Amino acid sequence: MPSLSLRALACGLLLLGASTAFAQTPHTVQLQDLTWTEIRDQVQAGKTTIIIPIGGTEQSGPYIAVGKHNARAAFLAQKIAERLGNALVAPVVTYVPEGGTAPPSSHMRFPGTITIPDAVFEQLLESAAQSFAVHGFRNIVLLGDHGGYQKDLDRVAAKLNKGWGGKARALVPPEYYATSSDGFNQILRQHGVKDNEIGTHAGLADTSLQLAADPKMVRLGQLQDGPKLGAADGVYGGDPRRSSAELGQLGVDAIVVNTVNALRRDTQAR
Repeated sequence: MPSLSLRALACGLLLLGASTAFAQTPHTVQLQDLTWTEIRDQVQAGKTTIIIPIGGTEQSGPYIAVGKHNARAAFLAQKIAERLGNALVAPVVTYVPEGGTAPPSSHMRFPGTITIPDAVFEQLLESAAQSFAVHGFRNIVLLGDHGGYQKDLDRVAAKLNKGWGGKARALVPPEYYATSSDGFNQILRQHGVKDNEIGTHAGLADTSLQLAADPKMVRLGQLQDGPKLGAADGVYGGDPRRSSAELGQLGVDAIVVNTVNALRRDTQAR
């Protein structure tokens, strides 16, 4: 039987190993999981790109949770940052313009959607970007998963770049949204999916991307067994019943590759 001194030594070594493990900086690209000193050190070591994922809280038909864009933006931003190697990911912006409130318009006609005015949205993004520039980030990427506010992102980036005068740069890579919309639609057509299935919102394209990004947010069984849905249900121009994670993964891969290539091109051109 081990002596008391040997057991004490063994316990001490275990405690030392545990404390060392807890002290290590986590292997993550998520800014919110790092301490301020860890962020400072990573920026000084060359991680000077920050991705701000922008989602939205809106209806996406009866079978997709209202946080669809938030989960997808977070998922894709992480993959893009990991592949870039010199980037961190900011917390997701979840409140975005989604229509009017008096009377309710656009997605605001459906419970669960949250909207803010365009001016408030743009000020929020501008302030976040200014914060990151103060802390040493030189490439601030506005990564918007929703088509409705792409012009807002362009206006914010133009204003920031004018004010910064080259000391930092705001980027809105058009390849991200172009690939997730028209680009993914073309991929689906090449795999035999019909245009009347693809849709523009909550159709097969949208639902398949969500199944690849966060499948628990899709009520797949109810969707597959249900009737064809329409605009009154919040599904615009498509039929999501044949959606699959396999099809969605094709879109995920294309979005990540095209966005990474665009960001490498644009950040190296500075």
